[in-house]
Amino acid sequence: MAQVEFWQGNKALAMGAVAAGCRFFGGYPITPSTEIMETMAEELPRLGGKFVQMEDEIGGIAAAIGASIAGLKSMTGSSGPGISLKQELLGYAYIAEIPLVVANVMRGGPSTGLPTKVSQADVMQAKWGTHGDHATIAYAPSSIQECYEITVRAFNMAERFRQPVLVLSDEIIGHMREKIVIPEPGTFEVINRKKPTVCPDDFVPYKADDDDVPPMAAFGDGYRWHVTGLTSNDFGFPTNEANEIDKKATRIIRKVERFREEIVEFKEESMEDAEIVIVSYGSVSRSSLRAIRELRKQNVKVGHFRPISLWPFPEKQIAEISKRVKHIIVPELNAGQMVNEVERAVAGRCEVHRKNLLNGELYKPDEIMAFIKEVA
Repeated sequence: MAQVEFWQGNKALAMGAVAAGCRFFGGYPITPSTEIMETMAEELPRLGGKFVQMEDEIGGIAAAIGASIAGLKSMTGSSGPGISLKQELLGYAYIAEIPLVVANVMRGGPSTGLPTKVSQADVMQAKWGTHGDHATIAYAPSSIQECYEITVRAFNMAERFRQPVLVLSDEIIGHMREKIVIPEPGTFEVINRKKPTVCPDDFVPYKADDDDVPPMAAFGDGYRWHVTGLTSNDFGFPTNEANEIDKKATRIIRKVERFREEIVEFKEESMEDAEIVIVSYGSVSRSSLRAIRELRKQNVKVGHFRPISLWPFPEKQIAEISKRVKHIIVPELNAGQMVNEVERAVAGRCEVHRKNLLNGELYKPDEIMAFIKEVA
């Protein structure tokens, strides 16, 4: 039977990782994500997994990459400046095609910023934080239930597409507690990376299948595999050949872009007759939904669209919405990041209103109600 618990968001995220098969966590303590690490330190040894607190944030992601290469589903996590420190090796995991989940419990910044306060200021960092071109997959939970379920999904996508996947929680979601229903093992999908089926002598480490994703051998399985942060050919060795460089660079983007429909996730409420739409994600969506439900009682035609996958962004869905509504309001806990994507998708078909909060507090429902009434 399903198990019912009363968990903190950070614990739910960690337990979702365990349920997905994560058996290695490399990290370093940092507010407000530390409880993820503490939970993994308790749970992984019971399951034969490994937890390592490294000397710093860079070591944490390096260890997780190494564990993934050795065949384990692996994870690291942090907040704010810790995520900034991980960016170089995050790029390494993209180009070397190493499955990995990175949890980011967002807090205020830049630099040390607001360690105990909420923010959504890492949305663009999630997509462009590491240099170079790559395809980003990032999900934003808005409840304790979703912390668990989305982390399972993040591992599935990391294994499916052989690349890092980010879970963008925030301080409010990470530290709040609410009821969660833990599904029984076997009732939800768990995806494992493709393994090579050829003999070791015929193995070409980065020769992709029809889905643009190469099978992945683990170190110790008997297959030879060279790993580098340089652009490589199909054998994993650095190359200066223009055609090989283009082949690699375009494939690691194409393998995600081809399957956007499989990755993109969102939820809608009261959209059937909406003339005004709130687009919000993470903790802000909780306040938005309360505001919308109150205004619906007053016969205000307002709806809610919540991107769960921030990257790839559900631009096709936003474009369709913009054809039938008058206003879209985007409240965010930053100076305006996701709103840029909304405006690009809308392309002038309706009015887009930016609402930004940078003081470390969460929007109250009545504040969002006031935004809606301004344009109603």
